Amino acid sequence: FPLHSMESRFTTAHGLIVAVALGGAFYLAGLHISRQPVAVSPGTITVTGEGKIQVMPDVAEIHFGVTTGPQTTAKAASDKVAADMEKILAAVKAKGVADKDITTENFSLNPMYDWTDVRQRLRGYEATQSLRVKVRDLDAVGDVLTAATDNGANQAGGVQFTLDDPEGKKDEARTEAIANAKKKAEALAAQLGQDLGDVQSFNESVGGGWYPPVMYARAEAYGVGAVMEDKASASLPSGEQDLTVNVTITYELR
Repeated sequence: FPLHSMESRFTTAHGLIVAVALGGAFYLAGLHISRQPVAVSPGTITVTGEGKIQVMPDVAEIHFGVTTGPQTTAKAASDKVAADMEKILAAVKAKGVADKDITTENFSLNPMYDWTDVRQRLRGYEATQSLRVKVRDLDAVGDVLTAATDNGANQAGGVQFTLDDPEGKKDEARTEAIANAKKKAEALAAQLGQDLGDVQSFNESVGGGWYPPVMYARAEAYGVGAVMEDKASASLPSGEQDLTVNVTITYELR
């Protein structure tokens, strides 16, 4: 045979051997892979639970303040609001409110203008200071309100009954909610012929719309001259409120 024909046949034969060898290797690898266990994700169930407890508010938050109305200068407005607030603070503290429970929420000093068709004219300066006062003796809430308004408070917001430290009560409601959710999950798992596994996720929300503000005053134009509907010391019962914690838990099934 010619030399080039022998070389061609040798090359062809060599290629077939390589192809068979590679094919065998892939086949064996495929057998090895097919014998490996396939990972299967465990099933899960998601349940909700609610915990609700009755709580008695232990503090009241009151919001009120002073607006000076237009004063001739900025200093005059600042001096007036400071003097008015000093009288209010003295009266409120005399009713048993501690310094630590009095917080300034806002202080502002602004120019006031009269507007005409041609130009604006400076009418004066107005200062406003508002407070948030925490009253721990709920029987004294009406007295504190009366003391503040009788001594110069002419802006009034409302009374909000709340808990001074709600975390302990939240823990109690949360424990009840988790127990409620777990009971549901165990029953559902049993119906599915499964065992309850580990917790995969957890979420909670606290709600109920509790401790709504109680409005006790109305303001006239520009917030000046707010007046109490009844100057007598008001009776403001707080009553029990619902504290609700809702949880959503995802469990693994086994």
